[in-house]
Amino acid sequence: MIVDVFNLRGEKVGRSIDLNDSVFGIEPNDHCIYLDVKQYQNNWRQGTAKAKQRNEIHGSTKKLRKQKGGGGARVGSIKNPTFRGGGRMHGPQPRDYGFKLNKKVKQLARRSALSYKIQADQIRIVENFNFETPKTKEFIKMLSAFNIADKKTLTVMDVMHENVAKSARNIPNVNVLHSGNINTYQILNAESIIMFEGAVQPIVDSLS
Repeated sequence: MIVDVFNLRGEKVGRSIDLNDSVFGIEPNDHCIYLDVKQYQNNWRQGTAKAKQRNEIHGSTKKLRKQKGGGGARVGSIKNPTFRGGGRMHGPQPRDYGFKLNKKVKQLARRSALSYKIQADQIRIVENFNFETPKTKEFIKMLSAFNIADKKTLTVMDVMHENVAKSARNIPNVNVLHSGNINTYQILNAESIIMFEGAVQPIVDSLS
């Protein structure tokens, strides 16, 4: 798949790049995407929710009334879950929500996400650049040149240039990632992707 390369001003530089069809041109697999996004979101969960069970409640264990003849249900102690202030039945306990996902499934999910973005014309390949000093205004000017200043944008670099990252960190809905750290969730969550020309081959090498 041949796509044009742009500069910071949103202009074609007269050069194109061949995107590997095995990464950017496959038939997307929605189920693999679902599994990879689910794992990503689960790994963000703290899993610290905790409710006290009846054995953790402070209170008397004395039997409240006799077993039979009272006309009501049998009752053991004041810590019974049916009473106010009693323990909670089947309440949440600290747990790890993460789960294992095969490497090939994750790779297929990311190839599928990139293919979706290419089909939607939401990926722009730009020639590698860096700023002499952090300049948020320059980064916004670049986004405006591509008419994506008001969209969720993901910038993927082959080398993490500190000045570029600092220029983007105060802009809402803009993320900067190293090509080795791309994930399905952030690819799909972005409405537009700015990809450095030098980041294309490392992505192809890691996913093909």
